[in-house]
Amino acid sequence: MNERQMRSFEVDLTTRAEPEHGEMIIEGYFALYNSETELWPGAYEEIAPGAFDGITANDVRALINHDTGKVLARTASNTLILRVDDRGLWGQIRINENDSEAVNLYQRVKRGDVDQCSFGFLVEEESSDYRDDGTVKWTLVKVDVVEVSVVTFPAYADTAVAARQKDMKEDQQRMLEARKNKVRERLGNGTKTVNAK
Repeated sequence: MNERQMRSFEVDLTTRAEPEHGEMIIEGYFALYNSETELWPGAYEEIAPGAFDGITANDVRALINHDTGKVLARTASNTLILRVDDRGLWGQIRINENDSEAVNLYQRVKRGDVDQCSFGFLVEEESSDYRDDGTVKWTLVKVDVVEVSVVTFPAYADTAVAARQKDMKEDQQRMLEARKNKVRERLGNGTKTVNAK
């Protein structure tokens, strides 16, 4: 998978003002480790500890609702601080007081009207576990974070499900091809096959 993915979390975003610096701050976790999400019945996903290692080298933007035209902050300008700890990916957004849209968002978060975070990323490494009970679980092992967003509604659900359903079909096709190749190999080696009755 090399297309951009998005995942959202309901978290406890906090706001605070630093009057001496004239700054307003939004901070909280944009993603949590070991938090299993059900994408649809029988299909799950979670982020493995360490998946965000190395993120501090990236130039990540903080956006409003994943809108690239509404940039709140950026790591390159030190207005977005990202940190990885044993819980997940934590971030701090320093609001531009001259940006009315950013100030309005700050007030909405402060009142509790907006309380969800999301992040956009590329999958670098993941594992799939097709269980005996027919369920499947994907674990994101390593991701390349492109952006984090403060979101009104989690827009990831449909895109995440569509992407994962595509992955599942591709995995099933690969497993089928692998079984076919094993049968061909056995037949090519003269191994006798017996049909189960």
